[in-house]
This record gives sequence, C-alpha cells and structure tokens, in this order.
Amino acid sequence: MEKQYEEYAYVLDFLPHSRPGFRPTGRTGYRAGALIQCIGRKFFTLLEALIKEGLILKPNDQVYVGKDSRKEVTYIIGRIRYEELTATSKMELPLTVNKIVLNREKWFVNFFNTVQAVTPRMHTLELVPGIGKKYMWQVINERDRKPFVSYDDLQKRTELPNPVKLITKRVMEELSGESKYRLFTRAQ
Repeated sequence: MEKQYEEYAYVLDFLPHSRPGFRPTGRTGYRAGALIQCIGRKFFTLLEALIKEGLILKPNDQVYVGKDSRKEVTYIIGRIRYEELTATSKMELPLTVNKIVLNREKWFVNFFNTVQAVTPRMHTLELVPGIGKKYMWQVINERDRKPFVSYDDLQKRTELPNPVKLITKRVMEELSGESKYRLFTRAQ
C-alpha cells in the first residue's frame, strides 16, 4: 500500500525564533529559524515545519506541505505529538479541527452512512463521544432507509446532537492520546 501524505495543512502557531530546545536534524542547508506547528487537513497529522525566511504566518493560514515545490515551507521537520504543541497550538487546535470537519462534510457524512461494527458487541459509531446504543440504532435505521446527505440531514432524521461537535471531540481525543482506537487520525 502506497504511503499517503498530507497535501495541505492549517497553521496552529507561528514561532519566529524557533522553539526552545529545537535543533535542526543535522541536514545541511537548513537553518534554525521561524517554524510553524500545523495540522494536516486530510489525516489530522500534527506537523512542524521550517518556513521560508521573511514570511510571517498566522493561525488558520493554509499552507502546502506536499511533496512538490512549496511556496511557504522550506522543510517539513516531521510529525509531532500533542504534548509537543505550544500553548497557542493547543488553544487553536479545537477550532481548526472543527473547521476541517465542517469543510469535509461529505467525507464525514459518508462515514455515518457506511461505518460498521468493530466487534460483535461494539459498533464503530459508539466510539464517537455522545453516541450510545440509542443513537447508534437511530443512525443505522435511518441510513438503511435512505443514506444521509448532510450534517443537517443526519441531525434532523435522528435525535443525534450536533455531529460536527461530536466528530471534533473524537478527533481531539485521538490527537491527545485519550482513545485506544483511531477512526479519523493516524498514530503520531
């Protein structure tokens, strides 16, 4: 299976003078300068990257982090863990995750339309905070009648609380290491 990478990310924090204790990885040609902490918009990957000299980025700016020539980013330092995020990044993270979940509505609605059981006793839907057996059966019964087409449709046809908030909370649990299973993120 081909390894997939993030193409775009949202800036969580801009550190004009690097961060305490940061040392470039010994690669020649890279300077210890301004860097960003960011989150990928497809796999919710937490990344740290050096940016081009003279640039100033702010939280919520979108940057290209893919394999091709990059406009803002000089070098992807690598993945980082939740614990390595700055206070600003941790503060921005829930808002940015919420924005990503809103922007990827079609993908997440499809998740509700197609997700299956994890074990004979537990359904994947139950891993989403706020969804117990009652809501799980409402979602399953309604999607069997007709697939959901939007977050509004999902919420109107079930008694489910705000799906965007539920998914955002689940992503935050996965990023902070609070959950055993990963539904929406990759291991850091």
